[in-house]
Amino acid sequence: MDVVPWLVLALAAIAGAVAVFRLVREELRASREEARGAAAELRGEVAQRFAETSEALGAILQGVTRQLKELQEGNEKKLDEMRHVVDEKLQGALERRLGESFKLVSDRLEAVQRGLGEMQSLATGVGDLKRVLSNVKTRGTFGEVQLGAILEQVLTPDQYGRNVRCRPDGRESVEFAVRLPGAEGARHSQVWLPIDSKFPHEDYGRLLTAIEAADAKAVSDAADALARAVRLSAQQIRQKYVCPPHTTDFAILFVPTEGLYAELLRQPGFVESLQQDQRVVIAGPTTLAALLNSLRIGFRTLAIEQRASEVWKVLAAVKGEFAKFGDVLERVKRQLQTASNTIEETGVRTRAITRQLREVEELPGGQVMLDFESDDSPRA
Repeated sequence: MDVVPWLVLALAAIAGAVAVFRLVREELRASREEARGAAAELRGEVAQRFAETSEALGAILQGVTRQLKELQEGNEKKLDEMRHVVDEKLQGALERRLGESFKLVSDRLEAVQRGLGEMQSLATGVGDLKRVLSNVKTRGTFGEVQLGAILEQVLTPDQYGRNVRCRPDGRESVEFAVRLPGAEGARHSQVWLPIDSKFPHEDYGRLLTAIEAADAKAVSDAADALARAVRLSAQQIRQKYVCPPHTTDFAILFVPTEGLYAELLRQPGFVESLQQDQRVVIAGPTTLAALLNSLRIGFRTLAIEQRASEVWKVLAAVKGEFAKFGDVLERVKRQLQTASNTIEETGVRTRAITRQLREVEELPGGQVMLDFESDDSPRA
């Protein structure tokens, strides 16, 4: 009896559960249908949005593509313009640079051509000089011309002479001689300083060749030969031109190049021996110019001394004349004093006449009385 109610209750519960299941199933079915509709609607909306977005993106893409194309065309145009400008500038710069380079090369070639011409002229001149110096007579002329040029630059024409005969009883004439003043009151009013030029070119040339070849023996032999030639020339100068009191007790041997003069100085005691034994002084161009400058200063000092003595004589004469001038000036002073007194007396008389004229104006009836004597008149 107790089982039946429980069974009924169980059946009722099962029936309720079936009803709930059915209800839930219907709800689920409705939900699925609703979800299916919503999904279809969402898919349609999404598809529409996607289509719209695709169209918008297509339009944007077309715009961007068009802008990119325009930008590309503009860039290509600008690049073409820039390329054209750059090409023009590069072409102009290249032409200018090429022109400058060609002008520079042309100038250099012209300078080289001028240099070659000058070198050819110099070579010709060197050949001419070599031919000149190879002749003894023309070598002497070369030294003589240089010696004359130095004398002309330093001294005045009356301070030296050309082709001077130093010995009164001789026939030899020295090339140049400096005119020195003689002693005061002496028989000879002037004394000559002989100067002769020598140029032993062959011996000097052999010495230079030996020096370039670094041959010690050849250098020694050439130096000895050069010294013998110069010593022989010094002996000839002493014998021909040194003749005191007509000349100084020494002469000058002029060598026309400083190199030759240096080689002679380089030989120990050679120059000193010529001065002591032969009474001949060796001088190059520079040494001779210095010596002549010293002589010119001496000439100027002597002229100043002579002028000073003349000035003292003139001052003595002026002193005597000045004393006479003082006497004359004293007489003039007395005469001026007399003239001053006369002028003062004239002023006194003028004042007296003026006073009398004033009195004439004051007299009645036209009476006139002139009295030029007054207290202002000078008394004897």
